[in-house]
Amino acid sequence: MTASPSVGADSALDSDLPPSWALTTLGTVTDYGKTVKVEPQDIPPEAWVLELEDIEKDSSRILRRLTQTERRSLSTKNRFVAGEVLYGKLRPYLNKVVIADAPGFCTTEIVPVQAGPALEPRYLFHWLKHPAFLKYVEATSHGMNMPRLGTDAGRAAPLVLAPRPEQTRIADKLDTLLARIQACQDRLEAIPALLKRFRQAVVNAGMLGELTADWRKASAYTEPSESELQALCEADRVITYGVVKLGDEFPYGTPCLRTSNVRWLRFENEGMKRIAPSLSGQYARTVLRGGEVLVNVRGTLGGVAVSTAEMKGWNVSREIAVVAIDKERASAEYVALWIASDESQRWLGAIKKGVAYVGINIEDLRRLPVRLPARDEQDEIVRRVHSCLKLADRIEARCAAAKEQARRLAPLTLDKAFRGELVPQDPNDEPASALLARITTQRGAPTNAAVARAPRRGRPPRAPKESASMTKSRQDDDVMGQPYLARHLRRLGTPSSAEALFKMAELPVADFYKQLAWEVAQGHLKDNQSTLEPGHAAG
Repeated sequence: MTASPSVGADSALDSDLPPSWALTTLGTVTDYGKTVKVEPQDIPPEAWVLELEDIEKDSSRILRRLTQTERRSLSTKNRFVAGEVLYGKLRPYLNKVVIADAPGFCTTEIVPVQAGPALEPRYLFHWLKHPAFLKYVEATSHGMNMPRLGTDAGRAAPLVLAPRPEQTRIADKLDTLLARIQACQDRLEAIPALLKRFRQAVVNAGMLGELTADWRKASAYTEPSESELQALCEADRVITYGVVKLGDEFPYGTPCLRTSNVRWLRFENEGMKRIAPSLSGQYARTVLRGGEVLVNVRGTLGGVAVSTAEMKGWNVSREIAVVAIDKERASAEYVALWIASDESQRWLGAIKKGVAYVGINIEDLRRLPVRLPARDEQDEIVRRVHSCLKLADRIEARCAAAKEQARRLAPLTLDKAFRGELVPQDPNDEPASALLARITTQRGAPTNAAVARAPRRGRPPRAPKESASMTKSRQDDDVMGQPYLARHLRRLGTPSSAEALFKMAELPVADFYKQLAWEVAQGHLKDNQSTLEPGHAAG
């Protein structure tokens, strides 16, 4: 078995491989980082232009295809051809990898990789999504907010190499299994939306009397009455909103609910604010006693729930209305369901308001028509609706558990595949060690880079005149007008020569020198004649 010295850190991978496999590096088998740059004026109008946001994370689905005419891109691009593996090196943890099914041009943050005769493109595609590869790029990427896999690190990345025929068998099997896993995940992802519609349908059916039709046949039926919402409240409590200005967070103060805490028929206490007790006293009219219907009138509309006994003494913000239902007149739980129904939401939303006003006017809420069946039927409606909602909650919990299990299936399947356990080995296959030896012979020994001349005094040092990895362009958003080179030096932590900075920058020679001169002039870089370091203006 042949293993590259530069992947010694991945000895665990090496020890798990079948005898006919080998552990090598991406740069040994592919020309990772070798790209063809194209300026925007040279891109045909009808050509496909791919950006990172066009690729869905993890699933690798293409979300949209835009031509140069539609996109009107003004930055340098990488050219790619059909069959190349396109690897997203910016924020690589997003796992954005695709196989090009047509030629086109992509952002320089996507690296086209030609698999060559030694690699099945689909095999390479799946390896770039393997947990071990993701762990490697996470450890070697540079940049805090926008981590990026450097070209040298990409070339040194580990690559598990199976015999060429076995690569195809593995890719075929993975294509089938991962498609099934993705289909399962897609179905699970659709369940929460279905449950949301189910919950709303249950509430609507309850308010229309459909859930209790059989119950009414066995009971003395009373025609529903209709009343305005305010008329159902306690005599001394007018529907109003709470604290106008919450002020700073007050440790151990009075809990105060905001719209983010009042959801559709439930509460979410995470992020709840505490206010000074004096504020709660000032807004005594909205101090909760437990059992009030709370309605969001601004912000997250549609939130409505009944306060619990544990909330006694709490208060609410001005975006929440407090509706204190008189227990002798109606059930607070029934009224909350009524407000949550589509019929009530349509009525509240249909009232014309000022152009600048978004939300529910308190006066409109007070006048909201409420259809009231007999009290015993209200209680039966509440019981049946809540029973259905609890069933939906249980289904949602099971769905969440299933989603978590499904999320682990793809990495586990990839792990099994690249340990040689997914398909059987064929003793007649040429071993990967022989394949590697042939690749090494065909590619030849790497050439030494030319040494740059020392810069002259009195001017910024010139970029080395050597062949470098050019995966960036000065037209990129994070380069043009930004202290791009200075940030590289800050990450390095020590003054650096122009040669070393050039290798890190991944810019063409002309772009590197223009950026270097600009950053020196702007004070982002300090030229010490033989070395460079971040200047006073470096960001």
